[in-house]
Amino acid sequence: MPCDTRLKAKQTIQQRAVEVRAMVARLSSALATGRVKAMIGPQGAIAFAGLSDNERDGVTDACAYRRLMVEGSALAKAAVTRAEQLAGRAVDKRAIAQGHHSHDGGQTWHHGH
Repeated sequence: MPCDTRLKAKQTIQQRAVEVRAMVARLSSALATGRVKAMIGPQGAIAFAGLSDNERDGVTDACAYRRLMVEGSALAKAAVTRAEQLAGRAVDKRAIAQGHHSHDGGQTWHHGH
């Protein structure tokens, strides 16, 4: 995963992978309890509102989403499905790959930097 390669000083890729998995596990729990909300942008990108920068630990919403869909709980995946239904559109894998994202929990949307 691309976010696995965003290493901190003196960090191995294996250590970063463990951090990313831990962050996604916390996100999965927060989605399941409703503390964090998934939001789908007009172009099909995803953002997680209520997740602080500290909690993100340098993991992008797109990367967290990809990992969540593989390793997340059924309740977390259901929260994403509800967000898609509320938005009237599904998460678009192409929009995620092209870098559509939000820096403010889905209030505004940007194309990749």
